[in-house]
Amino acid sequence: MKALVFLLLLAVVTAKRYERCELARAMKANGMDGYQGISLANWVCLAKHESDYNTGAINHNSDGSTDYGIFQINNRWWCSNGKFPSSNGCKISCSQLLTDNISQAAQCAKTIVRQQGITAWVAWRTYCKDRDLSSYTAGCGV
Repeated sequence: MKALVFLLLLAVVTAKRYERCELARAMKANGMDGYQGISLANWVCLAKHESDYNTGAINHNSDGSTDYGIFQINNRWWCSNGKFPSSNGCKISCSQLLTDNISQAAQCAKTIVRQQGITAWVAWRTYCKDRDLSSYTAGCGV
Protein backbone atom coordinates (compact mmCIF):
# COMPACT_ATOMS: atom_id res chain seq x y z
CA MET A 1 0.00 0.00 0.00
CA LYS A 2 2.83 2.43 0.83
CA ALA A 3 4.45 1.71 -2.54
CA LEU A 4 1.20 2.50 -4.37
CA VAL A 5 0.79 5.78 -2.50
CA PHE A 6 4.43 6.68 -3.29
CA LEU A 7 3.94 5.94 -7.00
CA LEU A 8 0.76 8.00 -7.14
CA LEU A 9 2.48 10.86 -5.33
CA LEU A 10 5.45 10.63 -7.70
CA ALA A 11 3.12 10.82 -10.72
CA VAL A 12 1.40 13.90 -9.28
CA VAL A 13 4.74 15.60 -8.56
CA THR A 14 6.31 15.00 -11.98
CA ALA A 15 3.32 15.49 -14.29
CA LYS A 16 1.75 18.86 -14.91
CA ARG A 17 -1.36 20.26 -16.53
CA TYR A 18 -0.23 23.49 -18.14
CA GLU A 19 -2.31 26.60 -18.58
CA ARG A 20 -2.62 27.57 -22.25
CA CYS A 21 -0.31 30.62 -22.17
CA GLU A 22 2.15 28.93 -19.84
CA LEU A 23 2.47 26.09 -22.35
CA ALA A 24 2.79 28.51 -25.28
CA ARG A 25 5.71 30.20 -23.50
CA ALA A 26 7.33 26.84 -22.69
CA MET A 27 6.95 25.71 -26.29
CA LYS A 28 8.45 28.95 -27.54
CA ALA A 29 11.38 28.54 -25.13
CA ASN A 30 11.91 25.05 -26.60
CA GLY A 31 12.16 26.42 -30.14
CA MET A 32 8.81 25.22 -31.42
CA ASP A 33 7.49 28.54 -32.76
CA GLY A 34 8.08 28.39 -36.50
CA TYR A 35 9.82 25.02 -36.35
CA GLN A 36 9.55 23.49 -39.84
CA GLY A 37 7.18 26.37 -40.64
CA ILE A 38 4.68 25.36 -37.95
CA SER A 39 3.24 28.22 -35.93
CA LEU A 40 3.15 28.17 -32.16
CA ALA A 41 -0.66 28.23 -32.32
CA ASN A 42 -0.61 24.92 -34.22
CA TRP A 43 1.53 23.30 -31.53
CA VAL A 44 -0.70 24.62 -28.73
CA CYS A 45 -3.82 23.42 -30.55
CA LEU A 46 -2.26 20.00 -31.05
CA ALA A 47 -1.40 19.72 -27.33
CA LYS A 48 -4.89 20.86 -26.32
CA HIS A 49 -6.57 18.13 -28.33
CA GLU A 50 -4.02 15.37 -27.69
CA SER A 51 -3.60 15.72 -23.93
CA ASP A 52 -5.55 18.76 -22.69
CA TYR A 53 -2.11 20.27 -21.88
CA ASN A 54 -1.34 17.42 -19.47
CA THR A 55 2.24 16.12 -19.43
CA GLY A 56 1.12 13.02 -17.55
CA ALA A 57 -1.48 11.93 -20.10
CA ILE A 58 -1.34 8.27 -21.09
CA ASN A 59 -3.61 6.58 -23.62
CA HIS A 60 -3.68 2.84 -24.30
CA ASN A 61 -4.48 2.03 -27.92
CA SER A 62 -6.38 -0.96 -29.30
CA ASP A 63 -3.20 -2.27 -31.01
CA GLY A 64 -1.47 -2.62 -27.63
CA SER A 65 0.69 0.48 -28.03
CA THR A 66 0.54 3.47 -25.70
CA ASP A 67 0.65 7.25 -26.26
CA TYR A 68 2.58 9.36 -23.75
CA GLY A 69 2.68 12.94 -22.55
CA ILE A 70 1.61 16.33 -23.77
CA PHE A 71 1.95 15.36 -27.46
CA GLN A 72 0.71 11.77 -26.98
CA ILE A 73 3.82 10.25 -28.53
CA ASN A 74 3.45 6.57 -29.37
CA ASN A 75 5.74 3.88 -28.03
CA ARG A 76 5.47 1.72 -31.14
CA TRP A 77 7.53 4.23 -33.13
CA TRP A 78 9.03 6.98 -31.01
CA CYS A 79 9.86 5.98 -27.41
CA SER A 80 10.54 2.82 -25.46
CA ASN A 81 8.62 1.71 -22.39
CA GLY A 82 10.61 -1.53 -22.12
CA LYS A 83 7.50 -3.68 -22.55
CA PHE A 84 6.37 -3.13 -26.12
CA PRO A 85 8.49 -3.59 -29.28
CA SER A 86 9.53 -0.13 -30.43
CA SER A 87 11.49 1.55 -33.21
CA ASN A 88 12.31 4.23 -30.58
CA GLY A 89 12.82 6.90 -33.22
CA CYS A 90 13.44 9.57 -30.58
CA LYS A 91 15.91 7.36 -28.66
CA ILE A 92 14.24 8.03 -25.31
CA SER A 93 12.33 6.28 -22.58
CA CYS A 94 8.59 6.98 -22.71
CA SER A 95 8.75 8.06 -19.06
CA GLN A 96 10.79 11.08 -20.18
CA LEU A 97 7.67 12.31 -21.98
CA LEU A 98 5.65 12.40 -18.75
CA THR A 99 7.53 15.05 -16.77
CA ASP A 100 6.56 18.66 -16.20
CA ASN A 101 9.62 19.76 -18.21
CA ILE A 102 8.52 19.47 -21.84
CA SER A 103 12.00 19.74 -23.39
CA GLN A 104 12.34 16.00 -24.18
CA ALA A 105 8.78 15.86 -25.51
CA ALA A 106 9.45 18.94 -27.66
CA GLN A 107 12.61 17.41 -29.10
CA CYS A 108 10.79 14.19 -29.90
CA ALA A 109 7.87 16.10 -31.47
CA LYS A 110 10.39 17.91 -33.68
CA THR A 111 11.85 14.56 -34.75
CA ILE A 112 8.37 13.34 -35.68
CA VAL A 113 7.68 16.52 -37.66
CA ARG A 114 11.00 16.24 -39.53
CA GLN A 115 10.11 12.71 -40.57
CA GLN A 116 6.33 12.80 -41.01
CA GLY A 117 5.11 16.38 -40.66
CA ILE A 118 2.53 17.65 -38.20
CA THR A 119 -0.09 15.59 -40.02
CA ALA A 120 1.26 12.58 -38.09
CA TRP A 121 -1.12 13.65 -35.29
CA VAL A 122 -4.76 12.75 -35.90
CA ALA A 123 -5.89 15.40 -33.41
CA TRP A 124 -4.09 18.11 -35.39
CA ARG A 125 -5.73 16.98 -38.63
CA THR A 126 -9.15 16.83 -36.94
CA TYR A 127 -9.13 19.97 -34.79
CA CYS A 128 -6.40 22.32 -36.01
CA LYS A 129 -5.79 21.95 -39.75
CA ASP A 130 -7.15 24.82 -41.87
CA ARG A 131 -8.70 26.57 -38.86
CA ASP A 132 -8.20 29.98 -37.30
CA LEU A 133 -5.93 29.11 -34.38
CA SER A 134 -5.21 32.64 -33.17
CA SER A 135 -7.15 32.00 -29.95
CA TYR A 136 -4.56 29.42 -28.86
CA THR A 137 -1.88 32.07 -28.35
CA ALA A 138 -4.06 35.18 -27.89
CA GLY A 139 -3.10 37.22 -24.85
CA CYS A 140 -0.01 35.11 -24.16
CA GLY A 141 2.58 37.69 -25.20
CA VAL A 142 4.40 35.23 -27.44
